[in-house]
Amino acid sequence: MLAVRDDPGWVEAELASGGLWCPSCGGSLGPWGWARPRMLRVSGGQPRRLRPRRSCCRVCRATHVLLPTSALLRRCAAVEVIGAALLAKQAGLGHRRVAARLGVPEATVRGWLRRFTARAETLRAAATVWAYRLDVQLGALQPRGSPDADALEALGAAAAAAVRRFGPPCSPWHVVAALTGGLMLAPGRLPRPGA
Repeated sequence: MLAVRDDPGWVEAELASGGLWCPSCGGSLGPWGWARPRMLRVSGGQPRRLRPRRSCCRVCRATHVLLPTSALLRRCAAVEVIGAALLAKQAGLGHRRVAARLGVPEATVRGWLRRFTARAETLRAAATVWAYRLDVQLGALQPRGSPDADALEALGAAAAAAVRRFGPPCSPWHVVAALTGGLMLAPGRLPRPGA
């Protein structure tokens, strides 16, 4: 799986030109069908149909799903919806109120919050490295009092550093999805910072 820009035209152009690189061996990726479609819950609207592109490495023949940065691996909600839940929790809301505010089942929100808490230290450490690699003049990140708050602070700093360096994306949460390779709430290792 590889996180890519949330622009199907850009993805197709990059696949056609060999501009996307295999995370396994570094070879160029070419088009290779589509992943299974799914519905993606977006904020304030009808669910969006998402059918990620698949690719095949021209060197090692490994296949990879190209997941748009609007989504996270194994989640049926857009990264902005999940991000809103994480921020609402940090503002003091419980999972029931967050679920009601977002129109998401309580169990789903509870699962997101628990998974984020379980990965908070890993996310904080990686995001801190990303933030300082993207902005060497970044000041010290201040502790916020909990692992979750510290992780959100570091992710926000990394996203802001990426925006300063590369320009504004659709959403800071898209930057977070790209930096984590779509694995913010999924099992597995995060991409190495700087890789």
